[in-house]
Amino acid sequence: MREHRGQLGVMIRMTLWLALCSLLSTGVAHASDERPVIFAFGDSLTAGYNLPEGLGYAPQLEDALRREGIAATVIDGGLNGDTTSAGRERLTYVLDGMDEMPGLVLLELGGNDVLRAIDPAITRANLAAMIEELQRRNLDVLLIGMRAPQNYDPDYVKAFDAIYPALAARYGIPLYPFFLEGLIGVEGTVMPDGIHPTYKGIKIMVSGTKSAVIDALRD
Repeated sequence: MREHRGQLGVMIRMTLWLALCSLLSTGVAHASDERPVIFAFGDSLTAGYNLPEGLGYAPQLEDALRREGIAATVIDGGLNGDTTSAGRERLTYVLDGMDEMPGLVLLELGGNDVLRAIDPAITRANLAAMIEELQRRNLDVLLIGMRAPQNYDPDYVKAFDAIYPALAARYGIPLYPFFLEGLIGVEGTVMPDGIHPTYKGIKIMVSGTKSAVIDALRD
Protein backbone atom coordinates (compact mmCIF):
# COMPACT_ATOMS: atom_id res chain seq x y z
CA MET A 1 0.00 0.00 0.00
CA ARG A 2 2.81 2.43 0.84
CA GLU A 3 4.51 1.59 -2.46
CA HIS A 4 1.25 2.24 -4.32
CA ARG A 5 0.77 5.61 -2.62
CA GLY A 6 4.37 6.53 -3.42
CA GLN A 7 3.92 5.67 -7.08
CA LEU A 8 0.67 7.64 -7.18
CA GLY A 9 2.44 10.65 -5.66
CA VAL A 10 5.17 10.52 -8.32
CA MET A 11 2.54 10.30 -11.07
CA ILE A 12 0.64 13.31 -9.69
CA ARG A 13 3.84 15.39 -9.45
CA MET A 14 4.89 14.46 -12.97
CA THR A 15 1.43 15.44 -14.24
CA LEU A 16 1.78 18.82 -12.55
CA TRP A 17 5.23 19.28 -14.08
CA LEU A 18 3.97 18.50 -17.57
CA ALA A 19 0.95 20.78 -17.20
CA LEU A 20 3.18 23.64 -16.02
CA CYS A 21 5.63 23.06 -18.87
CA SER A 22 2.76 23.20 -21.36
CA LEU A 23 1.55 26.47 -19.89
CA LEU A 24 5.02 27.99 -19.88
CA SER A 25 5.73 27.02 -23.48
CA THR A 26 2.84 29.19 -24.69
CA GLY A 27 3.36 32.03 -22.24
CA VAL A 28 6.77 33.30 -23.36
CA ALA A 29 6.50 33.21 -27.14
CA HIS A 30 6.85 36.98 -27.55
CA ALA A 31 9.53 37.77 -24.99
CA SER A 32 11.81 40.73 -25.71
CA ASP A 33 13.88 43.33 -23.86
CA GLU A 34 10.99 45.79 -24.21
CA ARG A 35 8.51 43.23 -22.89
CA PRO A 36 10.51 41.24 -20.33
CA VAL A 37 9.43 37.85 -19.09
CA ILE A 38 9.90 37.10 -15.39
CA PHE A 39 9.67 33.56 -14.06
CA ALA A 40 8.67 33.31 -10.38
CA PHE A 41 9.91 29.84 -9.43
CA GLY A 42 8.89 28.85 -5.94
CA ASP A 43 6.33 27.27 -3.65
CA SER A 44 2.86 28.17 -2.39
CA LEU A 45 3.98 31.72 -1.62
CA THR A 46 4.39 32.40 -5.34
CA ALA A 47 1.55 30.07 -6.35
CA GLY A 48 -1.11 32.15 -4.58
CA TYR A 49 -2.28 29.37 -2.27
CA ASN A 50 -6.06 29.50 -1.60
CA LEU A 51 -6.44 32.83 -3.41
CA PRO A 52 -8.76 33.42 -6.38
CA GLU A 53 -7.14 33.32 -9.80
CA GLY A 54 -5.36 36.56 -10.59
CA LEU A 55 -4.74 37.56 -6.98
CA GLY A 56 -1.52 35.64 -6.31
CA TYR A 57 2.00 37.02 -6.29
CA ALA A 58 2.80 36.65 -10.00
CA PRO A 59 -0.28 38.46 -11.38
CA GLN A 60 -0.10 41.16 -8.72
CA LEU A 61 3.59 41.75 -9.48
CA GLU A 62 2.83 41.92 -13.19
CA ASP A 63 0.14 44.55 -12.55
CA ALA A 64 2.48 46.56 -10.31
CA LEU A 65 5.26 46.54 -12.92
CA ARG A 66 2.90 47.62 -15.67
CA ARG A 67 1.77 50.54 -13.54
CA GLU A 68 5.45 51.51 -13.50
CA GLY A 69 5.51 51.43 -17.31
CA ILE A 70 7.24 48.04 -17.54
CA ALA A 71 5.34 45.77 -19.93
CA ALA A 72 6.46 42.62 -18.19
CA THR A 73 4.89 39.19 -18.17
CA VAL A 74 5.28 37.38 -14.86
CA ILE A 75 4.90 33.61 -15.09
CA ASP A 76 3.83 31.74 -11.98
CA GLY A 77 6.17 28.79 -11.49
CA GLY A 78 5.13 28.12 -7.91
CA LEU A 79 4.04 24.68 -6.73
CA ASN A 80 2.33 24.20 -3.38
CA GLY A 81 4.38 22.23 -0.89
CA ASP A 82 7.66 22.34 -2.79
CA THR A 83 10.84 22.00 -0.79
CA THR A 84 14.19 22.99 -2.27
CA SER A 85 14.77 19.31 -3.06
CA ALA A 86 11.53 19.11 -5.04
CA GLY A 87 12.25 22.41 -6.76
CA ARG A 88 15.72 21.26 -7.73
CA GLU A 89 14.20 18.08 -9.15
CA ARG A 90 11.66 19.86 -11.35
CA LEU A 91 13.64 22.94 -12.41
CA THR A 92 15.24 21.44 -15.52
CA TYR A 93 11.93 19.92 -16.65
CA VAL A 94 10.23 23.30 -16.45
CA LEU A 95 13.04 25.20 -18.16
CA ASP A 96 13.31 22.61 -20.92
CA GLY A 97 9.58 23.03 -21.57
CA MET A 98 9.92 26.74 -22.34
CA ASP A 99 10.02 27.90 -25.94
CA GLU A 100 12.05 30.93 -24.86
CA MET A 101 13.97 31.59 -21.68
CA PRO A 102 12.82 34.35 -19.30
CA GLY A 103 14.86 37.49 -18.82
CA LEU A 104 14.78 37.10 -15.04
CA VAL A 105 14.12 34.24 -12.62
CA LEU A 106 12.89 34.92 -9.10
CA LEU A 107 14.12 31.95 -7.08
CA GLU A 108 11.91 31.59 -3.99
CA LEU A 109 12.19 28.33 -2.08
CA GLY A 110 13.05 27.25 1.42
CA GLY A 111 9.94 27.92 3.49
CA ASN A 112 8.81 24.31 3.37
CA ASP A 113 12.32 23.19 4.33
CA VAL A 114 11.91 25.19 7.54
CA LEU A 115 8.47 23.71 8.24
CA ARG A 116 10.00 20.23 7.93
CA ALA A 117 13.14 21.23 9.88
CA ILE A 118 15.31 20.03 7.00
CA ASP A 119 19.05 20.31 7.55
CA PRO A 120 20.10 23.80 6.38
CA ALA A 121 23.09 22.23 4.63
CA ILE A 122 20.65 20.39 2.33
CA THR A 123 18.70 23.57 1.66
CA ARG A 124 21.90 25.44 0.84
CA ALA A 125 23.12 22.70 -1.52
CA ASN A 126 19.80 22.56 -3.37
CA LEU A 127 19.59 26.32 -3.83
CA ALA A 128 23.21 26.43 -4.98
CA ALA A 129 22.52 23.74 -7.57
CA MET A 130 19.51 25.64 -8.90
CA ILE A 131 21.42 28.91 -9.11
CA GLU A 132 24.23 27.14 -10.98
CA GLU A 133 21.73 25.62 -13.41
CA LEU A 134 20.13 29.00 -14.07
CA GLN A 135 23.51 30.67 -14.54
CA ARG A 136 24.60 27.83 -16.82
CA ARG A 137 21.67 28.84 -19.03
CA ASN A 138 22.75 32.52 -18.80
CA LEU A 139 19.59 33.48 -16.90
CA ASP A 140 19.58 36.41 -14.48
CA VAL A 141 18.52 35.44 -10.96
CA LEU A 142 17.00 37.38 -8.08
CA LEU A 143 17.22 35.25 -4.94
CA ILE A 144 14.23 35.62 -2.64
CA GLY A 145 15.17 34.85 0.93
CA MET A 146 13.36 33.20 3.83
CA ARG A 147 14.02 33.21 7.55
CA ALA A 148 13.47 30.60 10.23
CA PRO A 149 10.97 31.39 13.01
CA GLN A 150 12.68 32.81 16.06
CA ASN A 151 11.17 30.13 18.32
CA TYR A 152 13.23 27.44 16.57
CA ASP A 153 16.51 26.16 17.97
CA PRO A 154 18.96 29.10 17.87
CA ASP A 155 21.61 27.07 16.05
CA TYR A 156 19.09 26.10 13.38
CA VAL A 157 17.95 29.70 12.98
CA LYS A 158 21.52 30.93 12.64
CA ALA A 159 22.42 28.27 10.06
CA PHE A 160 19.27 28.70 7.99
CA ASP A 161 19.21 32.50 7.97
CA ALA A 162 22.83 32.57 6.77
CA ILE A 163 22.01 30.59 3.61
CA TYR A 164 20.60 33.32 1.39
CA PRO A 165 23.12 36.15 1.92
CA ALA A 166 25.97 33.64 1.59
CA LEU A 167 24.64 32.30 -1.73
CA ALA A 168 23.96 35.78 -3.10
CA ALA A 169 27.56 36.78 -2.32
CA ARG A 170 29.01 33.51 -3.66
CA TYR A 171 27.23 33.71 -7.01
CA GLY A 172 27.13 37.48 -7.41
CA ILE A 173 23.35 37.73 -7.62
CA PRO A 174 20.93 40.19 -6.01
CA LEU A 175 19.03 39.20 -2.89
CA TYR A 176 15.68 40.24 -1.46
CA PRO A 177 16.35 39.14 2.12
CA PHE A 178 12.90 38.08 3.37
CA PHE A 179 9.88 37.40 1.17
CA LEU A 180 7.40 37.87 4.05
CA GLU A 181 8.86 41.20 5.19
CA GLY A 182 6.11 43.41 6.61
CA LEU A 183 3.60 40.61 7.24
CA ILE A 184 4.66 39.15 10.57
CA GLY A 185 2.27 40.33 13.28
CA VAL A 186 0.23 42.54 10.93
CA GLU A 187 -3.49 41.81 11.12
CA GLY A 188 -5.17 40.59 7.95
CA THR A 189 -1.99 39.72 6.07
CA VAL A 190 -1.86 35.99 6.81
CA MET A 191 -4.52 33.30 6.44
CA PRO A 192 -5.86 31.43 9.49
CA ASP A 193 -3.25 28.70 8.92
CA GLY A 194 -0.67 31.24 10.09
CA ILE A 195 1.53 30.60 7.06
CA HIS A 196 0.08 31.73 3.76
CA PRO A 197 -0.44 35.38 2.82
CA THR A 198 -3.86 36.85 2.12
CA TYR A 199 -4.54 39.21 -0.78
CA LYS A 200 -3.49 42.04 1.52
CA GLY A 201 -0.33 40.16 2.42
CA ILE A 202 0.52 39.57 -1.23
CA LYS A 203 0.15 43.29 -1.91
CA ILE A 204 2.75 44.00 0.78
CA MET A 205 5.07 41.35 -0.67
CA VAL A 206 4.72 42.85 -4.15
CA SER A 207 5.34 46.35 -2.84
CA GLY A 208 8.43 45.14 -1.01
CA THR A 209 9.97 43.18 -3.88
CA LYS A 210 9.03 45.47 -6.76
CA SER A 211 12.10 47.71 -6.57
CA ALA A 212 14.43 44.73 -6.35
CA VAL A 213 12.77 43.19 -9.40
CA ILE A 214 13.06 46.41 -11.38
CA ASP A 215 16.73 46.79 -10.42
CA ALA A 216 17.41 43.18 -11.45
CA LEU A 217 15.76 43.78 -14.83
CA ARG A 218 17.96 46.82 -15.43
CA ASP A 219 21.25 45.20 -14.41
